[in-house]
Amino acid sequence: MRKIISLFALVTLFLSCNKDLVEKPDNLIDKKVMGDILYDMSILEALKYQNPNSLYKNGINPKSYIYKKYKIDSIQFVKSNAYYAADYREYKKMYDALNDRLIKEKKTVDLIVKKESKKVAALKKAKAKKVQDSIKKAKKIKDLKVKKEKDSIAQKNQEIKSKK
Repeated sequence: MRKIISLFALVTLFLSCNKDLVEKPDNLIDKKVMGDILYDMSILEALKYQNPNSLYKNGINPKSYIYKKYKIDSIQFVKSNAYYAADYREYKKMYDALNDRLIKEKKTVDLIVKKESKKVAALKKAKAKKVQDSIKKAKKIKDLKVKKEKDSIAQKNQEIKSKK
């Protein structure tokens, strides 16, 4: 009798493990679209923590923005997210892809920022050189005026001496 109960318990255990933990929803969001939604949510969350007032100052509610952009509702998102999260390995692959995408975007943005900072530094350097050149030019003009005044004084002195 113990063997039969043990066998029955073992068969029940195997059959229960094959069941999906979460049933597939009727309006399941496509896996690729779900990845895009998670990406946008990550960007919006980062923006919210970086500058909390920026979203609300511009009238953007992150959740409603996502729902409008992808034409979904909150229940559809929650059910789809729960369905994908039930399969740990696939969900991890989605988040790994999301992480790779964020890293790639960060590298692109860092490169753009680096180029812009080099451009700004070059403009500052050119402006500083232009200011220095104008200062040198002003000094030369001042020196010329002083020299011209000295020459005119010397000329007047010669005229006075020649008249005497």
